Formats: sequence, structure tokens, C-alpha cells
Amino acid sequence: MKEKILKVIKKYNLIENGDRLVLGVSGGPDSIAMLNILNDIKNDKNINIDFNIVVAHINHMIREEADTDEEYVKNFCKEKNVEFYTKSIDVIKMANNNKIGTEEAGRKARYDFFDEILLKTNSNKICIAHNKNDNAETLIMNILRGSGVSGLRGIEPKRGKYIRPLIECDREEIEKYCTEEKLNPRIDKTNFENDYTRNKIRNIVIPYIREEFNPNIINTLNRLSTLVKDQEEYFVDVIKEKFESLVIEENNEEIQLDLKKFNKEKKVIKSRLLLYTISRLFGNTKGIEKIHIEDLIKLCENNIGNKYLTPNKNLKVLIKNHKIYLKKQNAR
Repeated sequence: MKEKILKVIKKYNLIENGDRLVLGVSGGPDSIAMLNILNDIKNDKNINIDFNIVVAHINHMIREEADTDEEYVKNFCKEKNVEFYTKSIDVIKMANNNKIGTEEAGRKARYDFFDEILLKTNSNKICIAHNKNDNAETLIMNILRGSGVSGLRGIEPKRGKYIRPLIECDREEIEKYCTEEKLNPRIDKTNFENDYTRNKIRNIVIPYIREEFNPNIINTLNRLSTLVKDQEEYFVDVIKEKFESLVIEENNEEIQLDLKKFNKEKKVIKSRLLLYTISRLFGNTKGIEKIHIEDLIKLCENNIGNKYLTPNKNLKVLIKNHKIYLKKQNAR
């Protein structure tokens, strides 16, 4: 396992000299294995990576065992001489107050706390213990939601400040490692309850597919994820080149594209170009859906001057003087 994690770290350049990592540790097999292995790598004089780790643990105050889980992680960190931070948040109350699901509230609580500890400890990366099984489950969830191709990328090994050293390990080998190392991780019994979509996929859908169709479904889905990532990365390069050939002017408030050149492109390129341009303008494409992109393409194809659309409260897209103007709504 240690060698496998090292290969993943090198393959995706997850950890570099001088990094300070915040490890999200619940006390379960995945996060405890991640903590134990990264601590071993950090202290191994034969491995030439100089980095530090701190641990962040959230007590969701949902399960009776939550306090025991917190104490377990605290003692584990004390034994390993690893800096430990914890916070108790009433996730059910948080979910009710914000009118969101408990699962979503729990995730928000965790990631907000990880960011808090990142700043407090002057760290630069956050380690999450997602594995191959998590990635396969995410792919199935995205398919069921009607996700586009980008949803088939699954969980990225590295995205911004988030890194996932266990992403090429499956749950079975992680649990075997924990047993061999006598780590005695905590088991969250709610993982076996089918109240949430992910648990239903984990406990019902994947075992059924394994039994009836493909015993190797986890690896199959992870191969699909890798293939899509490779193709998407190629497309990103293509779209960047197309954008450079179409852009007339770009500043913080608006981006202008050549309308004639845009209309000559295939629909799939047009869609990606619009998304890429919106992302450059706002830093993301939040609030932009498939129907908005289709409407914008029609607007451009009609090529009638001084017509515009406002896909959301932040974006205005105007056709004028043979140009496409993508403007922030507060821009003049």
C-alpha cells in the first residue's frame, strides 16, 4: 500500500517539498490508512519528500459513537505525534436551518472546517481519503442525475488545493491494510443504512452489478473515468486554441468574441467555447445549464444586431457589430 500511494503521489505530483497538508480524518478505514501511510512516508528518511501534516476531524453530533470516534482519532494522532484539530457541529440542525439534506450539510461542515484549519496552520493542501470505490459510486450517481460527459470524469486525484492519495486503491485492500497494521479503525454503521443515494449505490446497485453482470465493475468504471479525463484534457487544449483565435477583447468586465468565426464551428465546439469563456469571466460556470447554452447558440446563429440574453442575474450576452459580448451584469 505504501509503495502504491507513493506511485500515485509521483504520478499526479500530489505532494511536493515544503507542502503542509491538512488531512480530513473521520476515523474510518480510508482516512486512518491515509494518515498512517502519509505519516510513514513523511518520517521515512529514504524517501526524499519534505512535508508536514496536520489532522482535522469533524464531530457531526449525529451518531451515538461520534464522541468515541473523535477520541479515537485524537489518541491516534497523539501516538503518532501529529497535530490534531477537531470541531463539533450539529449537522442535523445545520441542515434544517439551511433547508438542505443532512448529507449535504455534513459535507459543507467538513470542507468549511478543512479550509479553516488550512488558514490557521498556514497549510496549502487538503487531503481527502477518496478511493476507487468512491469514484465508481460517483460515476453511477452522475449518470443517474443525467450528467454530461464531464460527470464521467469522476473524482479527480488533484483539483486545486484538494489531493486524494488513495484514489487508485480499492476499499478491500484498504481494509486489509488496516487489519494487517492493527489500526482498528472506527466503522460508521450508517454506511450500511440505505437512507442516502450513495449508500444505495454502494450496498445495492454495485453488488447487484457484480453478481449479475460484471464482477470487476469497480475497475471497469475507473478505467472509464480515466479515459474520459484523458479526452477531456485534450478537449480543453483544443478549446483554449479556439478561444485564442476568436477572442477580440478581454478584460475583467467583459469578453468579446468574433461572431462570424464562432458560427462556423461545430455545435459541440460552440457549447464548450461558451462555457470556457464564461468560466474565464467568472471563474466558474455556476448557474449556467444546458438550456442556457443552447439558447445562446441560437442567439448567435440568428445574427440579429442588438439582441441579448441574460442566462442568469450575473451574465448578459449581447450580439452587436458582428461580435459576441459576454458581460458581467454590472458592467456598463
